[in-house]
Amino acid sequence: MKVMNLLVTFALMLISASSAFALDTQPVLSLTVAKKMADACEANQAELGYRKINIAIVDKGAHLILFRRQNDSFLGSIDIAIQKAKSSASIPFPTRLIADIVYGKEGKPGRVPGLVHSKDIVAFAGGLPIKTKNGILLGGIGVSGASADEDELCAQAAIDAVMEDLQ
Repeated sequence: MKVMNLLVTFALMLISASSAFALDTQPVLSLTVAKKMADACEANQAELGYRKINIAIVDKGAHLILFRRQNDSFLGSIDIAIQKAKSSASIPFPTRLIADIVYGKEGKPGRVPGLVHSKDIVAFAGGLPIKTKNGILLGGIGVSGASADEDELCAQAAIDAVMEDLQ
């Protein structure tokens, strides 16, 4: 009888284990990595000597993970940096490409001019999506305060600095 009870218990355990659901795991952008990114961006700004900047880093849901404002950076650039980060996480393309889609490029009209009127969408350079080496979206980074090209350069330096950590 004990053996039969043991066999029934074991069989029930096998049945319940086979019907259990496995959860998918996905990489996330940690605060530690976001801090490294902001440090790299600030180092790039200091090395190249452009205007002071604001840095925003969001997760793939466009929720703010980190915001850093350098002393004497433009106050108006605070929201722009955040919107660039959110744009790059939401669309997810560089905000320079969003500008091309909205305003056009090389004399050709934009394909979706109304996109710029969407909440938290910015259509000029300085925002980049943050992706793993395998192309999985983790979030976005937005930089504002210098020229749009310098903002984008800084954002790229931040991503390059942590590429090994993005898995």
